[in-house]
Amino acid sequence: MTSVTALIVSCPTCKKDVAWLPEQRFKPFCSERCKLIDLGDWATESHTIPGDPLDTFNADNPDQLD
Repeated sequence: MTSVTALIVSCPTCKKDVAWLPEQRFKPFCSERCKLIDLGDWATESHTIPGDPLDTFNADNPDQLD
């Protein structure tokens, strides 16, 4: 009989330990609440990916980028 040891990761939101198992529905988060908090942080741009800003689309002049 083989025993499987689950990888343990920290929830990105609350830092609680989370076993990386198929039955863990919200991995890497510990709960739906922590998952939604993180999603909200991305939506409000509290989380960003570093880098140069992208050119934006100008609806008034679609042939020219701002």
